[in-house]
Amino acid sequence: MATTTLVLAQVAGPPGGLQQFLPLILILAVFYFLLIRPQQKRAKEHQEFVENLKKNDKVVTASGLHGRILDLAETTLTLEIASNTTVTYDREQISSIQGDKKKESAS
Repeated sequence: MATTTLVLAQVAGPPGGLQQFLPLILILAVFYFLLIRPQQKRAKEHQEFVENLKKNDKVVTASGLHGRILDLAETTLTLEIASNTTVTYDREQISSIQGDKKKESAS
């Protein structure tokens, strides 16, 4: 009986190439659909949000600074944070528009 088992083990051999990599492929697929793809979608939505900013929008920055947009450039914007007090910010650092319920509930 021991000889039969040994012979069967030698005949079967190691698993094929696809069988070895199938678990890794499945893990990568799950990783893509659960982590990478949703993050890409959020990044695309934020990019569209930043492109649609306009003057006089009241916004909140990523650091929590509240202000009103006075001027827009290609990559920066000027915020009025108090009367006669302005700061220049990178457009990508704007996280939401004040009073925009849709954007605030998604955060």
